[in-house]
Amino acid sequence: MPRPDALPPGLRAALASDDWFGACPAELQDALLARSRLHRLSHGESLFARGGQASGLCCVTAGALSIGAVSAEGQPAVLAYLEPYQWFGEISMIDELPRTHDAVADGDTQVLEVPRAGLLAWLETHPTMWRELARLACRKLRVAFAVLEELAQLPLEERIRQRLWLLAQGYGSRDAPRRRIRLGQEVLAHMLGVSRQSVNKALKTLEARGVVRLHYGEIELL
Repeated sequence: MPRPDALPPGLRAALASDDWFGACPAELQDALLARSRLHRLSHGESLFARGGQASGLCCVTAGALSIGAVSAEGQPAVLAYLEPYQWFGEISMIDELPRTHDAVADGDTQVLEVPRAGLLAWLETHPTMWRELARLACRKLRVAFAVLEELAQLPLEERIRQRLWLLAQGYGSRDAPRRRIRLGQEVLAHMLGVSRQSVNKALKTLEARGVVRLHYGEIELL
């Protein structure tokens, strides 16, 4: 079970680097920080499991979280790979249903959590702020539509290029995309539902075309 820690100084400014949080009214930013707590997780430790009760709105502040599930045949699938300062958990806040996937730490990770009960009580007296949570959910929906189109139409090399671009943009949360992505090929394969060998071959093709440069545990976008 992750343990809560005090919030570090300068966290608000760091959180504002995310497009969603940065555009939220100051009143909502204050409410989120005032009600939040910080959890530390070790590599492989679970923040929550699929089917579990939603505990609140969350944001990665250090490390990374792998969001996914394991099929009935034992095959892992990665839906998303979340890095600082990406927010998640808004769907369960809105529909009050259980968590849809597992969230597992990749390396030492810190997650900011705004407990659901306290946030709901505040939203009851500030109902216009629900629009901000809807805006966060809509951003995820746009990404989901893009991924569905990618799956239906594109060859593997182009699927990988577009997925890396999504990761570099933090799924739309960053104005300035990252040039280097800390991501193992095994995780990328689980995201795309293909073998690691297929991903490795496609990445080498992209590298030969000057699209990426491969490093140990990282992929650089050129």
